[in-house]
Amino acid sequence: MAHKVIAVYPGTFDPMTLGHEDVVRRATQLFDRVIVAVAAGHHKKALFSLEDRIEMAREAVKAYPQVEVESFAGLLRDFVVARGAKAMVRGLRAVTDFDYEFQLAGMNRSLMPNVETVFLTPSDKYQFISSTFVREIALLGGEVDKFVSPLVNERLMEKVKSLALP
Repeated sequence: MAHKVIAVYPGTFDPMTLGHEDVVRRATQLFDRVIVAVAAGHHKKALFSLEDRIEMAREAVKAYPQVEVESFAGLLRDFVVARGAKAMVRGLRAVTDFDYEFQLAGMNRSLMPNVETVFLTPSDKYQFISSTFVREIALLGGEVDKFVSPLVNERLMEKVKSLALP
């Protein structure tokens, strides 16, 4: 029996966008199992708690039985190796992402020589979406329903209300 190829798709997913969901969908066509690894986010100030981000990610990928959502803290390498993954999935939106992602892939290759980094590009309609833009637009009172799932949109609206000054 052939062994199953596991891929890890890491990120902060703060929040998960339709672009992230599209990358997950593409990854499921290439790998037997995909683990969406939600970073505890020590280096970024997250709008949503880790629990909220995991919950939203699980909701977003529930249509794919071969996708799991887990959190990780510390070195990504340790998480990837512990799961027996052979690939790391990264989404690339534009040339601006490439420079950073290329450096990251090189670093990861030196830390995990047996793990390949696979770059997937989302559909054209999602190329410009980033969690950062979605957060900023939502916090400034703009509409983000075109960029996130209905559940994420609802959670964003609740979060914005809870942060509003009286």
